Amino acid sequence: QVRLVESGGGLVQAGGSLRLSCAASGSIFNTEIMGWYRQAPGKQRELVATFTLGGTTKYAGSVKGRFTITRDSAKNTVYLQMNSLKPEDTAVFYCQATIRGYSYWGQGTQVTVSS
Repeated sequence: QVRLVESGGGLVQAGGSLRLSCAASGSIFNTEIMGWYRQAPGKQRELVATFTLGGTTKYAGSVKGRFTITRDSAKNTVYLQMNSLKPEDTAVFYCQATIRGYSYWGQGTQVTVSS
């Protein structure tokens, strides 16, 4: 059983910052990839940023230079620091983990950026 719990979403003005957290619990050894996706109203879910087992990070072009993904292995937690937020960043953000070939998702946290 794997559980991913996100926190840190909310309402922020354009130009502001938020930090999302994703705490993983359960059978999470051999986690291959962990990261964040988002889904805006009427749009498909898209990759935001991921962290591989080897430490490689990957970012969507639209967030490069503004968002930073980090992890605390001791706490089994992945963070997404979001700076210079834009109204187009408004979406439900989901934590995702690929563990031994299986994909797991959190329940999502709403991020709303007002103009």
